[in-house]
Amino acid sequence: MTPEFLVTHSGGFHADEVLSSVVLTRLFPQAKQVRSRAPEWITPAADRVIYDVGGFYDPQARIFDHHQRGAPMRDSGQPYSSFGLIWKHYGRDYLLSLGIPEAHLEAIQAAFDETFVLPIDLMDNGAVDPSVAGPLADLTLPVLIETLKPVFDETEPGADDRAFQSALAIARSFVEARIAQSAAKLRAEALVMQAIELAGPSRILELPMGMPFRAAIVKAGADHLLFVVHPRDRDWCLTGIRRAEDGFELRADLPAAWAGLSNGELEMACGIEGATFCHRGRFIAAARTRDAALAMAELAVREAAPVISDKS
Repeated sequence: MTPEFLVTHSGGFHADEVLSSVVLTRLFPQAKQVRSRAPEWITPAADRVIYDVGGFYDPQARIFDHHQRGAPMRDSGQPYSSFGLIWKHYGRDYLLSLGIPEAHLEAIQAAFDETFVLPIDLMDNGAVDPSVAGPLADLTLPVLIETLKPVFDETEPGADDRAFQSALAIARSFVEARIAQSAAKLRAEALVMQAIELAGPSRILELPMGMPFRAAIVKAGADHLLFVVHPRDRDWCLTGIRRAEDGFELRADLPAAWAGLSNGELEMACGIEGATFCHRGRFIAAARTRDAALAMAELAVREAAPVISDKS
């Protein structure tokens, strides 16, 4: 039976029930949201989904709480919040509703659970403190969502519910954007794999447009590649390839003589007409034409060769 009501607790809110609501309101857009702690609402019934309240976890009865003794745990021993439970049971349907292809469902559901849902679960249960983010602690998503709650002396009736709806709209944009990015990476992977095959032994990978490329390069085992070239709106881009997903070190830097130069100065430094820019960090450069970008890439490969040989 399609639920008529989506029930969570009233009062202040946290990221887990807000994000749970993102999923449920898309799947059941005609259902009315109810924020209440009244027994008649938080008792399971055929016409509702209850989450983050009620004191039980029973997916058959569609109640998803995690505050009770004996609350559900992941196979890893890590705790669920209501968001993790809702994602576990409704994540696949949610992804289908966004148009994710069947072939990508499992990968995206698992990746989103690990990188987005689990951190929310851990923080909501006190298993991780925002302070682990250091100076960015106040900018984590759970903290930012909580800043949308009414301040203590905002006592106008309905303030909590209005704030909840505002938080829901903002949270929805983050969830949908994150899913869209994950789906785009998988679409890009096929294009990058084709380009790698065409590139053969070349150290330079040419792509038809800007797109995520590192994951596919690693998956393909294309350790020989050093630079990527692709068109942008009005010019061409030359960029390095990071050694690790979570670091900034490149397989090879652009030439030191180019760092921070642009236009005429850069053309003189590299001897290539049409060279327009090189970041002082030496990880990205630009040119007016494809030929200029490829020539810059070839020169960067030649200059990097001795360094690469020393590291190997």
